[in-house]
Amino acid sequence: MSQHPDAHGTLLHRLPIELRWRDLDAFNHVNNSNFMTYLEEARIRWFESLGEEWVTERTAPLLAAVHMNYRQPIPYPGSIVVELTADRVGNSSVTLGHRITSADGSILHADGHVVMVWVERGSGRPTTLPDAVRRVASG
Repeated sequence: MSQHPDAHGTLLHRLPIELRWRDLDAFNHVNNSNFMTYLEEARIRWFESLGEEWVTERTAPLLAAVHMNYRQPIPYPGSIVVELTADRVGNSSVTLGHRITSADGSILHADGHVVMVWVERGSGRPTTLPDAVRRVASG
């Protein structure tokens, strides 16, 4: 893990993404709803990179809150990079900062954060973070 100079927390994951033509909207740039899909893909890839259990038959993460600042449209064709940072680690939740930039990092397309809460599937009640998530996100 390393520290990104513009990030608030420790850099957890960096995911390059090639844009798809179907990501465009009527204004010929990436539709803002696809920004959320890019973030989701980066989060799942980060969870899977932990190499340990982060979801079970008993527990799973839920997206509790999303904050997105749309800074610059994403033009097509092109590539972007999604960066995730650990901004806060709680008992049952983790706040992940995010940035979506151009491939070379010169353009900030979006930034913000999400709050992920781990819950018991049966009751929907919060439960403790998986060990791997807590360990890596705590730095």
